[in-house]
Order: sequence, then C-alpha cells, then structure tokens
Amino acid sequence: MIAEGQPAPDFTLPRDGGGTVTLSSLRPQPVVLFTYGKDGTPTCTNEVMEFNALADAFRAAGAVVLGLSKDPVKTHDRFIAKQGITLPLLSDHGGSVMEQWGSHGEKLFFGKMVTGVLRTTFLIGGDGIVRKIWKVDKVKGHAAEVLSALAG
Repeated sequence: MIAEGQPAPDFTLPRDGGGTVTLSSLRPQPVVLFTYGKDGTPTCTNEVMEFNALADAFRAAGAVVLGLSKDPVKTHDRFIAKQGITLPLLSDHGGSVMEQWGSHGEKLFFGKMVTGVLRTTFLIGGDGIVRKIWKVDKVKGHAAEVLSALAG
C-alpha cells in the first residue's frame, strides 16, 4: 500500500486497443489514476463517464487520466466502443498492481464483507510522487474534485 508523499510504484500494463502503458514514461506530466470495479456496471460506468466528460479539461491542465480495472483488454474495448470513452483503460487482470497500490481488499458490499476492488483515485505529480489519494464512496462530482485538486 502506498501513501501520499511516496514515489508511485512503476508498472507496465496492457491497455485498450492493444499496446501497454508504463507509468514512469508519462513523466513529467501529472497522472490521475483511478481504479474501478468492472466495465459496464452502473456505478463504475458513471465514474468512468465523469472522468471522460472532463478529459479535455484534464488535458488542458497537462494531466494524463488513466482508468484501471481487473477487466481484460477485450472487455475494455467493448466498453469503450459502447460508451464512446476516450480515456485509456488499463487492465490489471491478475490484480497485482491494485494489490501493491492498496486498491484491492476487504469492503462492505450489500451488507457483507467481501474482498474486491476498492474505488480509489491517485493524483501523481510530474515528479512521480503521489500527491493525493481519494478513497471514493460517491462517484458523482468526484472527477471534478480531482480536477480542482490538480489545478490547486
């Protein structure tokens, strides 16, 4: 698990449409990395679409926004085609990056404790240092909050 003020652990993961993304190769741009549970589920779709709606504003601020789930690339490709998503979606199919970053663990789901993806957003500075971490309970307005933190 990582904390604010620490270097962001590097990774290389497959992305939608083919190819890979290596976190460290995006420097010196700031990066917004948000983790979500599953393509096509209502809350996750809302979260991805909120970030997608602000994609131009994030680009104007100089930031790269990346979505991350355990879904395979093929599922990301279908999700992107159906929803018109322009953000890169990364696949952590085995969950090792989410484990390392603290975005996978126990959570309350419909009244039961389960192990799964913890909706989390990381703001990583252009120097590779984690500036802010959000544990996300409500997705409505969250992308705008992240954009504000990036600007501020």
